[in-house]
Amino acid sequence: MTKLATARRSSTITTEEVLLILCHSVTEVLSNTGNDQVNYSPMVQKINKTCLRPDIGCFVLFDGGFSGLVIINFTAESAMEIYRTYLLNMGMPENELAQFHTADEVGNVMGEIMNQIVGHFTNKVRHQLKTSITQSQPKMMAINKQVQISVNTTLDQPQSRRVTFNTESNNIFYLELSMDKTEFIKLHDFDETELESPDDIFAESSQQSSSSKNESTANSDHDDLMNDLGI
Repeated sequence: MTKLATARRSSTITTEEVLLILCHSVTEVLSNTGNDQVNYSPMVQKINKTCLRPDIGCFVLFDGGFSGLVIINFTAESAMEIYRTYLLNMGMPENELAQFHTADEVGNVMGEIMNQIVGHFTNKVRHQLKTSITQSQPKMMAINKQVQISVNTTLDQPQSRRVTFNTESNNIFYLELSMDKTEFIKLHDFDETELESPDDIFAESSQQSSSSKNESTANSDHDDLMNDLGI
């Protein structure tokens, strides 16, 4: 079981607390891909707009209880490090990995990781803030150093923030969040439901299956003994 992480235990949740939930989702998902030394800066930047920036940019829109946009901009070095660690951790031979960040396979893998991050985030929002948001399919593209792309979305008094992340090899990528200006005010205390880890669910299922097989084998052996004795 994985306990949910929140910014601070206050009765009001603002943009910064929502951003912290998202930061936890980034580090937890990347940790599950083998990139367990990814850290984020304790300082947050207030920005006026969000942009896709070189070398690889990815964005996801979400809507529901509140609306917003998540962008992650990777340098070529950070994207390749995360991509290589992920696939090597899955057992893929190193000689089969792409060599350049512009390869389609790199974009596909980074898009899948982005999808997992935002999915993890929406799940946490549902449990912690007791509201529901849905996400779009991630859009990923390799961007030339001279190009920046603004993603326009209709938000109510948009609040935009940027956080810097560092990988184990000290390569950098940037998380940008733009969302409605909103506050979640706790009316009364409630128990936060814990999120079940997929690994825990699988292990519990395997244990139950193993117990059932052992019990079945024991019953079969007992029946065989009774038959041999003519009972």
